[in-house]
Amino acid sequence: MPIRSPSKPAPRNAHRSRRRPGWFRPVPLRARADGWSESRQCGFLSALYVTGSVAAAAKAVGMTRASAYRLRSRKEAESFAAMWDRVLTPPGCGHVPTPRPDFRKVTLVTLMSWLETGFVQPVVYRGRMCGVRRKPDDSTLFRLLRRLGDDPVALPGEGAAR
Repeated sequence: MPIRSPSKPAPRNAHRSRRRPGWFRPVPLRARADGWSESRQCGFLSALYVTGSVAAAAKAVGMTRASAYRLRSRKEAESFAAMWDRVLTPPGCGHVPTPRPDFRKVTLVTLMSWLETGFVQPVVYRGRMCGVRRKPDDSTLFRLLRRLGDDPVALPGEGAAR
């Protein structure tokens, strides 16, 4: 395989050496016009899939490379970081493990927030993000129902109203 000189552009289908972004839980942040919204996170992952460059992907969504790495290093960004790693891994390298949260240490409030947000997936068509798919988090719903058992009063915030 010949080595390309830096002056030549990358081939048009260079993204074929990476994996498409899958389902992930967006990082919960305050709503800001100039912040990492859910659609910007999806746009970043789809641009990362197409370009393979963190700086170019961040620039494509109007953010900086440093803010992308700050977002990735947040405590609630495990799913986003795992999807970032998955996108940059070549398809022939086997399974990319995703971190599983330790549900013994997850509070009811966290489970409720996961239930509200669900999962999102950027839809990439012909090298561009054309939409965002949403999927409810059914496993969290069943985990919450198992944890509550027959006591519906144990929901956070509703027990005080009775």
